[in-house]
Amino acid sequence: MSSEAVPDVTASGSGAAPAARRGSEQRVTRQRRAVSAALDALDDFVSTQELHRVLLDRGASVSLPTAYRILQSMADDGLVDVLRNADNEAVYRRCAVEHHHHHLLCTDCGRAVEIEAPAVEQWAARIAADHGFADAAHTVEIQGVCPECTALKGRA
Repeated sequence: MSSEAVPDVTASGSGAAPAARRGSEQRVTRQRRAVSAALDALDDFVSTQELHRVLLDRGASVSLPTAYRILQSMADDGLVDVLRNADNEAVYRRCAVEHHHHHLLCTDCGRAVEIEAPAVEQWAARIAADHGFADAAHTVEIQGVCPECTALKGRA
């Protein structure tokens, strides 16, 4: 759905429960449950507008501003990953892993694959320490063309 997504905030979520994990006291409303269920049903990153269309198609009564607020609070609470697409628009996805991770992104179709990168984690910690930085955070993006899109290009 998004092409050339660029990591903005990397916060992971489990998809198991709509309530926040980081001690936030978010009310679990009908709208929040609808947004959470819609995210659980999607595999790819989705913009707020795209998610709003999905919600409307499902018959959920959630306004676009409410969808924006809920997605932002879910991102703040670490329940979804957030990337920026080529238009600098935030896109969201419920990720399968609950710890810090990165994404391999297809620049053609927007497919994202969650990846572990222990060598990158060690390198980032060492660089931060070498320069006296504390509480350092990072994001890593790897962009390319996925096997399916590569195969499609080969047939053209």
